Amino acid sequence: MSLSYRQPGVILTDRRFTVPLDHAAPDGETIELYAREAVASDQAGQELPWLLYLQGGPGFGANRFVGRQAWLDRALKDYRVLLLDQRGTGSSTPATRQTLPLHGGPAEQADYLTHFRADSIVRDCEAIRAEVTGGAPWTVLGQSFGGFCVVSYLSLAPEGLDTAVVTGGLPSLHAHADDVYRAAYPRIERKATAHYARYPQDVERARRIADHLLTHDVVLPNGYQFTVEAFQSLGLMLGASDGSHRLHHLLEDAFVRTPGGLDLSDAFQEQAQSLLSYAGHPLYALVHESIYGQDARPTAWAAERVRAEFPQFDAAKSLTGDGPVLFTGETIHPWMFDTDPALRPLRRTAELLAARTDWDPLYDPARLAANDVPVAAAIYHDDMYVDTAHSLETAHAIRGLRTWVTDEFEHDGLRAGAPRVLDRLLSLARDEA
Repeated sequence: MSLSYRQPGVILTDRRFTVPLDHAAPDGETIELYAREAVASDQAGQELPWLLYLQGGPGFGANRFVGRQAWLDRALKDYRVLLLDQRGTGSSTPATRQTLPLHGGPAEQADYLTHFRADSIVRDCEAIRAEVTGGAPWTVLGQSFGGFCVVSYLSLAPEGLDTAVVTGGLPSLHAHADDVYRAAYPRIERKATAHYARYPQDVERARRIADHLLTHDVVLPNGYQFTVEAFQSLGLMLGASDGSHRLHHLLEDAFVRTPGGLDLSDAFQEQAQSLLSYAGHPLYALVHESIYGQDARPTAWAAERVRAEFPQFDAAKSLTGDGPVLFTGETIHPWMFDTDPALRPLRRTAELLAARTDWDPLYDPARLAANDVPVAAAIYHDDMYVDTAHSLETAHAIRGLRTWVTDEFEHDGLRAGAPRVLDRLLSLARDEA
């Protein structure tokens, strides 16, 4: 039974669906999907077209808005909105260190997780569409990894789509994970360099923290082993519109004087812990590189291997001179499965996923070249998370896709620029701009 309730200006309804774990085996194991239907309070009784929202990640549930926040306000003017927790995330059947052992040991867990990529998510959407819309095609909005899912949707089931809108999420149709990270590290370096240009005082602050972590064994309150590589990974924030400012505020009060000398403050450690822990989204770490697997080549910890080609990211070497310690970005490394208590039990599972050589293609270039679904995409000029050159190449490969290339926003333009970003993209898709 669906439960409806009100928030300011919106009526929400909890929706639950049962779908096959493996859509190629519909009589096999099933999982549950959860979604929130949202409709403007003053339009609740009207027949409206549907907009499906696919969150970024992978591994994150859909936004938990309060009322008509951010882009949702613009969407509710035209649509009923379905905020889907993709399989394994949010309130859908979870995939965590606590639940994955229900499926067996690491080998069985790795097999299970092969069904948590974009192709399975698209098939989930098609499985529930008939129940939600009565069979009518819907508009889909994909942010970041959600955009990857949209491109898979256009490849696998374009008949289910009325319109497609992508923000910061046009993937390469062909690139291996190695190619993705070779393009990523120079972008990450640019973001770190820009941060230090904005906040030059942070050069010395980051060097002091890195030196402390290299010479001390630091365990955060939740048991996280705080290494210098983990500290560098806080650069993930630099891909967001306010990320440089938040990183600066984190660094400015890192140390406190104690009877034993300077030490990392409890406040700094608490904030670092909340930013580093994968307890709330372990699926992100487990399947992140597999979203780039499309053939017989293993991903094989691509971000870790490719990082070795960029020695400027070696903090210990940086400290031997007077240069800055570079932060890193959206990269997953094997050491994370040693440092993070939420990931430690899943180390072997992650290794098996990294070694797989049987990934199916996620995109169909021929079908995309013949696309007739109206599509619009925002491409951010120097997006830290998704390579701009890869996105432009894909945009040219999808027939009829209209692009908005902008340096006004970072990767989180849908959040930071809403509702203007969604309004612009809908206008492009409708050929009104």
